[in-house]
Amino acid sequence: MNRLKGSDLLALGFMTFALFLGAGNIIFPPSAGMAAGENIGPAALGFLLTGVGLPLLTIVALARVGGGMALLTAPLGKHAGTLFAVAVYLAIGPLFATPRTAVVSFEMGIAPFAGNQATPLLIYTLAYFAAVLFLALNPGQLVDRIGKYITPVLLAALLVLGAAALLLPAGEIGPVTADYQAAPFVQGFLQGYLTMDTLGALVFGIVIATAIRDQGVTDGKLITRYSVIAGLIAAVGLSLVYLALFYLGATSQGIAGEAQNGVQILTAYVQHTFGTAGSLLLAVVITLACLTTAVGLLTACGEFFSKLLPVSYRGVVIALGLFSLLVANQGLTQLISFSIPVLVGLYPLAIVLVALSLLDGFWLSSARVFRPVMAVALAFGLVDGLAAAGWAQWVPGFFSQLPLADQSLGWLLPVLVTLVLAAACDRLLGRTVAVAA
Repeated sequence: MNRLKGSDLLALGFMTFALFLGAGNIIFPPSAGMAAGENIGPAALGFLLTGVGLPLLTIVALARVGGGMALLTAPLGKHAGTLFAVAVYLAIGPLFATPRTAVVSFEMGIAPFAGNQATPLLIYTLAYFAAVLFLALNPGQLVDRIGKYITPVLLAALLVLGAAALLLPAGEIGPVTADYQAAPFVQGFLQGYLTMDTLGALVFGIVIATAIRDQGVTDGKLITRYSVIAGLIAAVGLSLVYLALFYLGATSQGIAGEAQNGVQILTAYVQHTFGTAGSLLLAVVITLACLTTAVGLLTACGEFFSKLLPVSYRGVVIALGLFSLLVANQGLTQLISFSIPVLVGLYPLAIVLVALSLLDGFWLSSARVFRPVMAVALAFGLVDGLAAAGWAQWVPGFFSQLPLADQSLGWLLPVLVTLVLAAACDRLLGRTVAVAA
């Protein structure tokens, strides 16, 4: 029975960290930190909960069932579970997240030097997806190529940026904006959604498990243990990156007070601190972060759809890579406008699914609990998605009167109530079956 050495585990953790660290993980913390200002503590804590805690719990849940989303969604039934998995894979893959990695890395790393025009974007995305396909078509070598080579370069660049943020702040921590005055923790919690890492973890679970098996590990308990260790290493790394970037944003109001997003904050900071060399550093960080995430997403989608459809892994990866290339060339603004409603709708489902899976030992029949609770989460996810798409007039008025509805958490109380009722019914029905037997 093969076991991984300490260096192999570290490489696996580095690979996991690199898979999660995409453009969103770098651009959203600075904007949240700037808005939070003096309330940076509770805001960062909320962000870490959804940006690090939930993805880690998702990896644990997937590792417990063997790494695949099909096993995680089994209590929902085959058809419902497959539909949910397809929606997650499409959203986190070729429709939104994978093309976004290319466009964001172009706009942050290349556009400042080559111009933000259609032709440079096309040339860049052709080269970008050629590299992504090269790495994704050999998933058995992901640990070696990403964990041992690409990630150390990425970490070195992030260490320079993070150390500069802490040792060379652009100014003092600024004042709190209106959104972060009343409930900074909740605002940070919601900002953590934007990283999409919980959805990403649902997709990456199979990639991590496959990478472990490709190292010759076959024992299920070892695969679970190594997956959790890799998740913990990635969680520590992500937490340090987020905290440094939160502080960078909170102390940059003097040089980037008019910035509309994290891209502008980071650009202003590195230009202020490092000049042109800073812009080149940022280009390296963003490009490598996006590249590794895109490889992980494409690999996971290839694994999933090649099992679902009568198409080989190679055929799926090439097709999805070319489709992502086409979508990426539509532009970032249009891409984000379409993706937000879908992500807002999917997130409650993902959170509830992971929570129920981790508590699986409490249910006598998982299906009795999963199905009604997930149905309620789906209903509220659809409502939040419609509102995010600008169609709030189609949503019945009582939804807006629920606790936390104005903070996009209106689903929380109904889901908890449904969970209590479903768990009670599960216990009652379980006793009845046991007596009859």
